[in-house]
Amino acid sequence: MSIPKALLILHGKQALNEDVRAAVQARREQGGELAVRVTWEGGDAGRLVNEALADGYTHIIAGGGDGTLRDVAEAMALAKTDASLVLMPLGTANDFAKAAGVPLEPGPALALLDVPARAIDLGQVGGQIFLNMATGGFGSQVTANTSEDLKKILGGAAYLFTGLSRFSELKAAYGELEGPDFHWKGELLALGIGNGRQAGGGHELCPGAMADDGLLDVSILPAPQEVVGTLRELMTNGWGLDTMFVRARLPWVNIKVAQGLYINLDGEPLEGDDLHFEALPKALRVHLPVDSPLVVKADDLLAHRE
Repeated sequence: MSIPKALLILHGKQALNEDVRAAVQARREQGGELAVRVTWEGGDAGRLVNEALADGYTHIIAGGGDGTLRDVAEAMALAKTDASLVLMPLGTANDFAKAAGVPLEPGPALALLDVPARAIDLGQVGGQIFLNMATGGFGSQVTANTSEDLKKILGGAAYLFTGLSRFSELKAAYGELEGPDFHWKGELLALGIGNGRQAGGGHELCPGAMADDGLLDVSILPAPQEVVGTLRELMTNGWGLDTMFVRARLPWVNIKVAQGLYINLDGEPLEGDDLHFEALPKALRVHLPVDSPLVVKADDLLAHRE
């Protein structure tokens, strides 16, 4: 078995993370080739990916939050590389990694280098590629307005705290979505277009999403008459009121009209109107746990073929 030539692209805020340092050192002591590069400003992750591929690295580890994972995945997908990705979740929410069952500790996350890579889908919108999910509505406002200081103090609970403190600003958005044999329009509280299952620090907007089925999961929470009460229950008790959601699983979907619908892409604001989302099947090879809920199991795939 050949030793992978691996590079860890580490978000600058994690440069002094002792758990990361210990995990890297342990991997090297086991005989693994593992270099580290640290990001400093916007665009660094993509540049470091391209440099790593040019230098012959076969495995790239993304160490950071959801934004870092997205940036690295996007750069690798655009490069159309055979290199594979390992996720080292070090952010506040870590939504895609948690849904995929990726360990949150650096050492066990690095151990996924020894697990065979699986080809998974990515999403694309407006020339941007995303790993996890686009979200719109109130939840996106909460994500955008949750301060970094509050995240440091409260962790994932910061999103809940921010949401509960902003009900006076609550307004339903209006959206019109269209896809193959699908059309919906009306007022809504939340929207998720997911390759992954959760966003905003653990809210499962797309609980049935699979990252290797060639489809995006669309989840719409229409705005009821009692808006504030509904959202308060959702924020405090989770997004488990499944009967309230309109759901679809589509290869592509257009947001034709979006009034007051603030959209985030893996936590970053997304600009533009008349947005076209599409799935990019099997666009990236990723090392996920063998029992990851986000991918079809080998025995399930065999049964399906039979």
